[in-house]
Amino acid sequence: MGIAAEQLPLDLGHRPAQGREDFMVAPSNHDAVAWIDRWPDWPAPALILYGPVASGKSHLASVWAVKTNAVLVNNRCLSHTDADELAALGKYLVIDNVDLWLGDRNVETTLFHLYNLMREEGRTMLLTMHMAPTHTEFIIPDLASRLRAAPAAAIQPPDDTLLAALLVKLFADRQLMIGSDVLNYLVPRMERSFAAAYELVRAADRLALSEKRPISVSLIRRILLEQHESDPLFTDQAAGS
Repeated sequence: MGIAAEQLPLDLGHRPAQGREDFMVAPSNHDAVAWIDRWPDWPAPALILYGPVASGKSHLASVWAVKTNAVLVNNRCLSHTDADELAALGKYLVIDNVDLWLGDRNVETTLFHLYNLMREEGRTMLLTMHMAPTHTEFIIPDLASRLRAAPAAAIQPPDDTLLAALLVKLFADRQLMIGSDVLNYLVPRMERSFAAAYELVRAADRLALSEKRPISVSLIRRILLEQHESDPLFTDQAAGS
């Protein structure tokens, strides 16, 4: 059997570092980290971390879970498990991406009762969301008032320093080293978001593996150009020119 002209790499995945020491503290997430470190001195039975996709909410929630021996609850359980059952899972709870289910009356009812149970028993839970509760629509007013009154800490988009540190970490998680020339080229040219950083590193890893070459400025340039050309706005502008 002949060897294919282009070897496609196997997507074996990688194991990212998830410990407290691996979480990069920066002005964009300082408040969120401070609230985690402040536990158990929280003024309410719930803390809400909110921010954009891939901003580190789940990572920081996992840090708190390890610190408190909290149970990570799949948010899908909110739709078919009552508050008593959820409360019985552990003394402390983490529920990720809660806002994906807000607007479902049954889920909001469960969350309302769960919040009250945690308060009555002197327990705490950590919830993550994509936006602040004050900007989120609820069906049940009592749940809205409780979550909007709870402490909420934002994780903002990264600045240059955090973005550069994040890229170094993401490449290192995949056992890849990058030079300062790559960082200096990449940081001012890429989309300034956590999700974009994850996607770009994934694409660079795959391309470098398929071509059996190191991460270089020319390789990164190709990826950025491909992303730019696949952007609908770019395509529409080109079609109209």
